[in-house]
Amino acid sequence: MTIRFRPHGAIAIAALIALIGALPLATAGWYYLPVLLVPLLVAAWALRAGTEVSPDGLRVRALLGQRRIPWSEVSELGADHRGRVLARLTDGQVVPLTSVRDRDLPRLAEAGNRDQ
Repeated sequence: MTIRFRPHGAIAIAALIALIGALPLATAGWYYLPVLLVPLLVAAWALRAGTEVSPDGLRVRALLGQRRIPWSEVSELGADHRGRVLARLTDGQVVPLTSVRDRDLPRLAEAGNRDQ
C-alpha cells in the first residue's frame, strides 16, 4: 500500500492566477518576461513535490529531483516545532518529508508497517 502526500491543490491554482495576473506586466516589455517564471515554478513545484510512503521505504520528491530512502536507513521519524515531519537517517542526516505534517505520522507509520 502506497500513500502519497502532496502539497495542497490550492497552491497550483493560486500560481495559475498569479501567472494570469502577471501577463499584462510581461507583455509591457521583453525585460519583464522573467516575472512569469515565479508562478510557473511554483505551479510546477506544487504538481511535482511530495512524499510517497510504501512498505519498501520513502520517496521524497522536490521540483528538480527525488530521493529514495529504504526503511533500513530510517532510524527515527519525528516532527519539528513547525509541525513538519523529518526522517532521521542512520548516518545522522535529517531529511524533511515534503508535504507531511505531524498529524500524518500515524498514517506514515501504518503505510511503512512500522511502529511510531
